[in-house]
Amino acid sequence: MVGSVLYELRDAVALIDPQLPADGRERFLRWLDRRIDGRAVSILTTIRWHRRDRAELAARYRSTTSRAWNAIPPGIRPLPLRGAGETLFWLHAAATLVCGDRVIGVSGGGLRLCAESWLRDERVDRAGLAELLWPLVELPIERVLVSHGAPVLHDGRAAIARAVAEARVAAAGG
Repeated sequence: MVGSVLYELRDAVALIDPQLPADGRERFLRWLDRRIDGRAVSILTTIRWHRRDRAELAARYRSTTSRAWNAIPPGIRPLPLRGAGETLFWLHAAATLVCGDRVIGVSGGGLRLCAESWLRDERVDRAGLAELLWPLVELPIERVLVSHGAPVLHDGRAAIARAVAEARVAAAGG
């Protein structure tokens, strides 16, 4: 199971890391068509592994926008993690942070940073990732939607701060 996000704005819809279900695919697409209801569609990707069904969806909704891939609608702010190969998305009106693979939900609630092995081909290690994520604690984050694990639906800012602090302590050998 991996997470995908549908974010509806007044004039646009963003699909973040979309993945269509294997079962009930056509029924889901009809439901999605009704949700979109002629609005412009933006298909956003947090990390290269999450390109999944974006080509199919971009082709399906091509008539609603001139550039469906990575066209950022107003109300969504990309937060690139330079050197970590990922872009997070801040949904200001929803006080929600959308993550790809660099921040993981843990059972029982909370967050942790990805394993060091997930950063093997990147320019940062876990300590570097923690430093890239630290400025996020300034955002009024209520929810954190993750691709892997359980989302954080309350006090996301504190959950991000704890995950970063734990990675910093681990990197310092504590």
